[in-house]
Amino acid sequence: MAKNVLEIERSKTKAPSKSILLIGINFSPELTGIGKYTGEMVDWLVENNFQCSMVTGFPYYPYWQVQKPYKNRFHTRETLKNGKLNIYRCPMYVPAQPSGMKRLIHEFTFFCSALLMVIYLLFKPKKDYIFCVAPPFHIGFLGLIYRFFKGGKILYHIQDLQIEAARDLQMLKSDKAFKVLFGLERQILQRVDFVSTISSGMLKKVSKKADKEVLFFPNWVDTEAYCPLYDSAELKKLWGFHENDKIVLYSGSIGEKQGLDGILSVARHLEASSFIKFVICGTGPYKEKLMNSAKEQKLANVHFLPLQEPHLFNNFLNMADIHLVLQKKNASDLVMPSKLTTILAVGGLALITAEPGTNLFEIINDNRMGVVIPSENLQSLEAAILRCCTIDNTAEKINGRNYAETHLDKNNILTKIMKLIGNESFEPRVSTKHVEYFELENNI
Repeated sequence: MAKNVLEIERSKTKAPSKSILLIGINFSPELTGIGKYTGEMVDWLVENNFQCSMVTGFPYYPYWQVQKPYKNRFHTRETLKNGKLNIYRCPMYVPAQPSGMKRLIHEFTFFCSALLMVIYLLFKPKKDYIFCVAPPFHIGFLGLIYRFFKGGKILYHIQDLQIEAARDLQMLKSDKAFKVLFGLERQILQRVDFVSTISSGMLKKVSKKADKEVLFFPNWVDTEAYCPLYDSAELKKLWGFHENDKIVLYSGSIGEKQGLDGILSVARHLEASSFIKFVICGTGPYKEKLMNSAKEQKLANVHFLPLQEPHLFNNFLNMADIHLVLQKKNASDLVMPSKLTTILAVGGLALITAEPGTNLFEIINDNRMGVVIPSENLQSLEAAILRCCTIDNTAEKINGRNYAETHLDKNNILTKIMKLIGNESFEPRVSTKHVEYFELENNI
């Protein structure tokens, strides 16, 4: 019996069921943002016996600088997972200070170099599926080019409504340019086989443009790797804080759309409440500016930390008493914050800025799993932080953890999407990888 089971497992390993070409500018080993989710998705696909080829850039986000050991390289190929994963990395321009125009050049250079790699792959065996992860939105044309010559089904997955965000944040100001961009996007949406996006609010917006059914493909969280720990006082000591301190944490990309300048203003007003410590963790194009501003204001209650290593991240998040999820008013319904899923998984108290009527506002309030305040209102932010630091928030934390377990489980989400795009008989393989990771993570 054992021998037969072993032979079956070996046969599964030798004969992958389907092959997938994935195209996306962000990928592992990036630890935050879209690259994190694309990397985890590919790992899951390989674990479930798919042969994957990933066309991507060199890791740069959120530092906006290509990371070692990938600097100064041209096209490269990496073969991993016993040959079941081929990663084709493409060179591109990466601006140190990304403005609207520089981002366009950045994405255009990736498109051109990725196009060369897609042409190269036309001479390789056909892929059954083509996954295009946007932004950049025009990456969908690469999938259409591949399908024209080789066939396959295209899933165009929208992580961010890029054109709307650029318009509303005034990163570009030409009406003619936006008319062209929306027209190009419409061509992609009409021609791909499947369109998906990550939140119900974004789904409504994309559905109006796509003129077809849009699949709900939310970002997920590993609820075994990220879970509540109940000794936050000891964890605070590990990062140099007092066990009675109240830690207000922002962890993630430090960029324009987060509106992080307000944290410094609130911290200055709350200096008298010395037990409240503000921690800004991460990197991005605006971090140095924020650090200089905090130094000029002599804010002793604001601390800046680098991105934390993956094996420490669960402990780090559990240290915090309040997790800030800040967005500017114009961006509050365009992007579903990826950091929120992990906050809910660790049973953290999320303090979120979102406007009434937006998807984010409704999800948090309907499930009573956090605190929502108006965007860009520093008085409300200050009052909410003080309130959250002095009352019992256990119910919201439990509700958040329950929501993560019920709605954000990675295995359930990816299994469902693979069935929806045409592999109806697909059944996921059981893995113990995440249990082992969870055990490792708690031994610091």
